[in-house]
Amino acid sequence: MTTHKNTIIVAEDTPRDREYLMGTLNDFNLQLAQNGKEALQLLKNSDIEFIISDLQMPNMNGIELAHEVWDYRPNARIVFWSHYKDEIYLRSLSRIIPADTVYGYVLKDSTSDVLIKAVKQVFYEQQCWIDPKIRSVQARGQRAVNSITDAEHEVLIDIALGLTDNIIARRHYLSRRGVQSRLKSLYQKLNIERWQNTENPGEVMNPRSRAVAIALQRGLINCEELACEEKRLKIWLERENIQEPEPCQTNQAL
Repeated sequence: MTTHKNTIIVAEDTPRDREYLMGTLNDFNLQLAQNGKEALQLLKNSDIEFIISDLQMPNMNGIELAHEVWDYRPNARIVFWSHYKDEIYLRSLSRIIPADTVYGYVLKDSTSDVLIKAVKQVFYEQQCWIDPKIRSVQARGQRAVNSITDAEHEVLIDIALGLTDNIIARRHYLSRRGVQSRLKSLYQKLNIERWQNTENPGEVMNPRSRAVAIALQRGLINCEELACEEKRLKIWLERENIQEPEPCQTNQAL
């Protein structure tokens, strides 16, 4: 096992971004990995405690990497470097960050000076550094009136996947009334109820579709995460022996 006090493991799958980091952080010794699995192996073969990680990577993404790293080496410090400021990633991070852990979150559109400052503050000054553009998103998610619970986020994912109340109930061992209760709470927090006509619900807007639209705008869900959830759904449908509807066939003879 080797020790490198001035070494940073970089988990980044994009060659251009790796080159940028090598040029910007040329005062450091960078150990490059193309995904989370490679980065985790580098960590386990050394005493390195500093990591810069992208969030979206193949094989093992940044959230999964952080979970593995902090489980194996709780004192490790991670600077997340990403294009994304979606609330869904901050939600995922909040679940796995150990108490009193020092970490950073820098957006890729930040200047090189900001990146260097964040790296030094997290790795050497032992202080958290959160990109100013992230703080407002983080604060909104933490306010009780707007904070979406895990149960509400779960049902949000399900309606974004197009599931019915009955299938949602079956998937999460709920009653149909339990599903509707979660949906009602979700609609309230997303401020959807004001669009509904109390005498004719759904006349102005479909609340499910409106919830998905607002969630996309807020970053509570995104295409990348929905693609992952789609794979999980397919596995569950197969296990439950539920047949997916056949896709519509386009008539080629026009």
